[in-house]
Amino acid sequence: MKLDIFNHIYPKTYWDKMLEVSPNAKDMGKRTRGVPVLWDLDARFRMMDQFDDYAQVICLCSPPMEKLYDSDLSPIMARVANDGMAEYVNKYPDRFPGFIASLPMNNPEACFEEVDRVINDLKAVGVQIFTNVNGKPLDLPEFKPLFEKMEQHDLPIWVHPIRGADFTDYLTEDQSEYEIWWTLGWPYETSAFMARLVFSKYFDMFPNLKIITHHMGGMIPYFEGRIGPGWDQLGARTTDKDLSVILKELKKPHLDYFKMFYADTALFGSVAGTKCGLDFFGVDNVLFASDSPFDPEKGPGFIRETIKIVDELPISDEDRMKIYEGNARKLLKL
Repeated sequence: MKLDIFNHIYPKTYWDKMLEVSPNAKDMGKRTRGVPVLWDLDARFRMMDQFDDYAQVICLCSPPMEKLYDSDLSPIMARVANDGMAEYVNKYPDRFPGFIASLPMNNPEACFEEVDRVINDLKAVGVQIFTNVNGKPLDLPEFKPLFEKMEQHDLPIWVHPIRGADFTDYLTEDQSEYEIWWTLGWPYETSAFMARLVFSKYFDMFPNLKIITHHMGGMIPYFEGRIGPGWDQLGARTTDKDLSVILKELKKPHLDYFKMFYADTALFGSVAGTKCGLDFFGVDNVLFASDSPFDPEKGPGFIRETIKIVDELPISDEDRMKIYEGNARKLLKL
C-alpha cells in the first residue's frame, strides 16, 4: 500500500464552524478557501480513486488554531476538528487509516488535556504542531510538557512550518514580498525549529521522542556541511555569550541529533531534493507524503509526481516499501 502520511483536510463540521468564526483569515487562510478538495469528500474520493492501493493519514492545514482563535476559543475548535477527523477515520478506515490531531497551543493546559483525549479516546496516531506558536519558539519551558507527553505515548509529533507575509524579508520593510515568506521562509522555519530542539538538548531529555518534519526536513539535508562542520565552530561567531559549552554538554555529536528526525517526501516533485533528503535521514526515517491536496490546477499532480519519484529511486524494493508504508505502520502503530 501507498500510505500517504501528511494530507490536509477540513471535516465538514469544522469547516462550517471555521467559516462562521474566522471567515477572513489571511495568507494561507485565503489559500485554503480556494481548494474545495479540503472540505468536499466526494471530490477527495474522486482524486484518491485515481491511485491503486492508496490511503491517507489526515490532518488540518495551516493556519494553526492559535493563529485563528483566541485562547478561549481554540480548545473548542480543536475538539470540533479532532472529533470530525475521528469520525472520518471510523467511517472510512480504508481511505483514512488514521488522523493527526490538532492542538490549541495558545492554551497550554487545554492543549495537554487534548493530547491525552485524542490519543486515549479518539485513537489519533499523533499530533500536529507548527514551527512557532504566534512567534514563540517551541523550546520554551511552557511547551516542554507536550514533548514529554508524546514520548510517553510513544507516538510522533508532525511539524508543519508556519510564517506569514508579516514576517518581512528585510527589517526596513512592512511585509514579505513575492511570497518569499512561503517559498523560502517555510523551509527556514522547519530548520530553525529542528536546531532549537537539538541545541536545547530535547533529544537528551527525551531520547525516544519521534518528530516528523514536513517537506523533507526543510533546509537541513541540503546544508549538511554548514550544520555539521560549520556548527562544529559554534560560539566562534558570537561575542556576547559563550555558546561553545553547548556542544560539550550534548551527549553525542550535534549532527547525529538532526538525523534522529523523521522526514516526509512532500517536495512538490523535486527528484534531487528527495535523493538528498533520503541520503541524509536514511531509508528508515523517510516516509511517503504528497502534501495533498495543494495542487488544484493539476488535480492529483503532487501525488502522481511523488509516487513516480519514489518508484524510480535507486533503492531496493524492500526499502521502497519501507518508505511507502513500513516506516509509517511501525511509527504510527497501524
